[in-house]
Amino acid sequence: MAARFTAARQVADAVLFEGYVLYPYRASAAKNRLRWQFGVLVPPHWGAEREEHSFQRTECLMEPRSGARLSAELRFLQAQRRTVQRLGPDGAFGTVQELELPDRVLVPWDEGVEESITAVVDVAALHGAGCTIPFSRPAREETEPVYGADGEQVGRLVRRCEEIEGLLRLTATELDGPYAALRLTATVENTSTWTPDGAAADRDAALPRALVAAHLLLGIDTGSFLSLTDPPEWAKGAAAACRNQHTWPVLAGEPGRADVVLSSPIILEDHPAIAPESPGALYDALEIDEILALRTAALTDQEKREARGTDPRAAEVIDLADTMPPEVLERLHGAVRALREVTGPPGPAAPDDLTPDVPGLHPETPWWDPESDRSVDPVRDRVTVEGRSIGAGSRVRLCPGKRRTDAQDLFLHGRSAQIEAVLHDVDGGVHLAVTVEGDPGADIRREQGRFLYFQPDEVAPLEDA
Repeated sequence: MAARFTAARQVADAVLFEGYVLYPYRASAAKNRLRWQFGVLVPPHWGAEREEHSFQRTECLMEPRSGARLSAELRFLQAQRRTVQRLGPDGAFGTVQELELPDRVLVPWDEGVEESITAVVDVAALHGAGCTIPFSRPAREETEPVYGADGEQVGRLVRRCEEIEGLLRLTATELDGPYAALRLTATVENTSTWTPDGAAADRDAALPRALVAAHLLLGIDTGSFLSLTDPPEWAKGAAAACRNQHTWPVLAGEPGRADVVLSSPIILEDHPAIAPESPGALYDALEIDEILALRTAALTDQEKREARGTDPRAAEVIDLADTMPPEVLERLHGAVRALREVTGPPGPAAPDDLTPDVPGLHPETPWWDPESDRSVDPVRDRVTVEGRSIGAGSRVRLCPGKRRTDAQDLFLHGRSAQIEAVLHDVDGGVHLAVTVEGDPGADIRREQGRFLYFQPDEVAPLEDA
């Protein structure tokens, strides 16, 4: 089963380190002072009166065969608190806020130590009380000497981990009906008895005793899991009845297989995958690799020294950006994967035939080029709004706000505008490209094709074209 987890583990690693250290990868950055946002299971006594959780509950459906065995791997980070100490002239070490070295600047930081708990159990043993696997990690402290350019010791790093305790509970119940299917329940709990008092009652004190970015890999050696996102018709009711709290299970591993589930605090689709163009872990949520690589490479030498001293993983990001070959960076500029998908009747096609079989589509023009489909015409097409036909040249009053919008749209509420084009997207939606009357830059917008866009129900006709 370890081999089957391999394909899923790449995505699981991204979950484990999502937001671990954000660009610009320095401990001094404001957004790196509030960390550990996903899958944090705190000690129950601390979390009872706060909006953080001490457990996760996963429920999913599986169809095991006779003699099937279930493999479970709980993965999480433990926050390891690092302090920096300077060696004084008297031979004693004193705690400092930073220690300057030729290649880096060392500062206090919470490092993430990878932990995993594994179990393999017979599916038949999961009925009734099921199987409970308690686990713990003892408190520990270690030191690492720090040397200067001349090879002499100038300080040390002191790393301390607090004790953590938890359990993984696995149970299974049979579903009603003719199918031999089970509902699998996997619960992860932080069972630490630590009780905060006084000034130690803040999140900073609780984190070293928490399971951070906790998630589960589940695998079955004979049989399969059912997708909760797209279950078969007979299992839709059972899938809807599954209770997942603070996590969400999806089919993982190689596409087409259904023997591995990843239960993650981040909602994913079935068979998630890392983009093949990605050069390595950049850790920054909701960003794209190209922007991060370019911004990181543009950091000053002093900023890079501080980033390298923040964390070994941050140092790897700096090195990655500094040594990335141009051809790798070029691959990050974007990939249109739909161009590789050919639709139409089955049969052999030339290797370079990437044109879908769509009525009205001119095969000599790429499908994504507006000129390829003569069934639509942004200049001549019209749409009916409030019983009136409007199109390019029509005057309208802008009235955004009927759906989620941004501040710039709200500022334009009530302004009059001219429709420049009626556009249709691939999902059948209609968008009106407009220029605002009185805008001194309207001519430039028309020349460059940079319009504002509104839905038909966000405008009101002022007059016929």
